[in-house]
Amino acid sequence: MRFEKWQALGNDYLIVEAHELPFALTPARVRRLCEGHFGVYADGVLELSRPKDQANVADLRIFNPDGTEAELSGNGAREAIIYLRRHWTDLNEFSIHTAAGPIRPQITGPHTCRVDMGRASLTSKDFPEGPPDGHGELPVEDPVLATLSFQHVSIGNPQCAIHVTSLAALDALDLPVIGPQIEGHRRFPNRTNVSWYSEIETPDPTAQAGGRTRIRARIFERGVGETLSSGTGAIGAAVAHVLGREGTGEQEAHVTVVLDGGELEVEVGDGLRVNLTGWAVPVFEGRLSDNFVKELNETE
Repeated sequence: MRFEKWQALGNDYLIVEAHELPFALTPARVRRLCEGHFGVYADGVLELSRPKDQANVADLRIFNPDGTEAELSGNGAREAIIYLRRHWTDLNEFSIHTAAGPIRPQITGPHTCRVDMGRASLTSKDFPEGPPDGHGELPVEDPVLATLSFQHVSIGNPQCAIHVTSLAALDALDLPVIGPQIEGHRRFPNRTNVSWYSEIETPDPTAQAGGRTRIRARIFERGVGETLSSGTGAIGAAVAHVLGREGTGEQEAHVTVVLDGGELEVEVGDGLRVNLTGWAVPVFEGRLSDNFVKELNETE
């Protein structure tokens, strides 16, 4: 079984091609592959297959390390995109099908791309009780945040974006304690990713549409936990930041999101159309041993 390991801002995935797999990717097999010490170790698995619709270059499935399947991943998608550009296509602009629908990348360099991630929505089946503006409140067991206000954003998968008043307060948050309380809250029947964010540069309320701003974000992903970076998490934080600008409401903006693993560029356009720009690089390629493949075949 051949594979490549890639990373984007420290978010690492194993990339496999479906036609080369000697078995189906079940949750148990994904967990075994991603396991530290006994497996390859990764934040998830990306499975590429020949497209059912020829309008796409490939079909992409994204698996979390706990074996669950994700609708979309900004970092994982970029890794798959640059991989496809190297191995499957000579095109610099193409389409990939995901569980969240098609995404359309534009290759901008050997390791970079700009991806049309579609339109973000403030309502979704993942927050069924939510109002049209996606705002809500949750109680949490935290000495600082007894009750928190959040912005629901759906970008193929659910995001719960929470504004924090200062960078110091953001860094002080105990994400392993409060993250699971939000991820698995009853208001989110399919669980949710969570982004906490704070401004690095105070936005100018008189700035014109399309103005640039920087925010810092920390991410807790469903099925993963606290992570160095998340593309969709960065989008959730950026959209919430743009919507939360006092007196401006929804508008076009360019937001640099600073994550523990690096920076991502998020363009929020008219109607919450979102483009995500960043990099992805290969780490190594290899083949699983016959013995390990046998173990995986025996794993249901």
